Amino acid sequence: MPMIKVLVVDDSALMRKLLPRILEGSNIQVVGTAMDGEFALKKIAELRPDVITLDLEMPRMDGMVTLREIVKRHSLPVIVVSAHTQAGAMATFKALNMGAFDFVAKPRDALSEQIGEIATELINKIRAAAGSRRIAPCGELSLLPQPVRKRKIPAQPPARRVVALGTSTGGPYALQHVLSQLPAEFPAAIVVVQHMAEGFTKMFAERLDAESELEVREAQSGDMLLAGRVLICPGNKHMSVRRMPLGPVAVLTTQAPVNGLRPSVDVLFESVAEEFGPSAVAVLMTGMGADGAEGMGKIKACGGMTFAQNEETCAVYGMPRAAIERGYACEVLPLEEIPAALQARFTSASDTASG
Repeated sequence: MPMIKVLVVDDSALMRKLLPRILEGSNIQVVGTAMDGEFALKKIAELRPDVITLDLEMPRMDGMVTLREIVKRHSLPVIVVSAHTQAGAMATFKALNMGAFDFVAKPRDALSEQIGEIATELINKIRAAAGSRRIAPCGELSLLPQPVRKRKIPAQPPARRVVALGTSTGGPYALQHVLSQLPAEFPAAIVVVQHMAEGFTKMFAERLDAESELEVREAQSGDMLLAGRVLICPGNKHMSVRRMPLGPVAVLTTQAPVNGLRPSVDVLFESVAEEFGPSAVAVLMTGMGADGAEGMGKIKACGGMTFAQNEETCAVYGMPRAAIERGYACEVLPLEEIPAALQARFTSASDTASG
């Protein structure tokens, strides 16, 4: 594997020292650092990095302006190193819509050993970015998403059918596209695992809710699965589903990570297979690794329908590819065809009859 050249852009002298240190010995070479956007743009032309890590809060040319210039001039993958604050989360999601590849959450206390907690995540994301297929961003958004007018529909009953959706790197854009294309009266509940740091999923759900006719919320234990409702798994928790006397609910736990991940798509998919069987649909979209593949296999084995996003529209093809190669995907679709496929699944005569 060729050495991956990285430029670290951060106004903190401490972070400019720590990030190169945690990346050493992982087939990654930090070819330079920059304290602000103006220096960064000069060093990009000089050093020709493969990947850039970017702090968004910097003097002179800030991270958002810098990102816009990088996307416009160089089309290089950028990984945002984001603050654990509400403002930091808002800026992060705007950056993803402007074309950032992914983000990692900056430790709350960089002076402690917490900086080591992001090492594996950052290394994996740099490697994924270096080998990624660049997908066009959905267009720059304002700090607040443009709201969709919610149509009033009758209160929905507990769901008899469910769509379980798993994604990782590239997922925010893919989820925004899929959910924004589904109508308020969509006849199934939707449960989502998006690999995302703790503290970011609530705002992510709020943005998706504003951009969709569906009701989208960060899940809490005991939330009912209702037709037309989307539940997003919180960061650092597993989500499963369980049938109860009054209807199916979401269950959150802090059990050990599965394959190093919490949340895990496999945990969600396996519970959906057990509780919903042939009334379940699984969708695996863009993301690195193989999380969700075995869970998708269990949904298929129960008679459920399974969709995987195709390589051409994935930012990172790892998760869908793992399921496809194991024979677990009933259909492989480009991102733009997934919403119509979901609607068709629940309006077909055979599915209506199975209920």
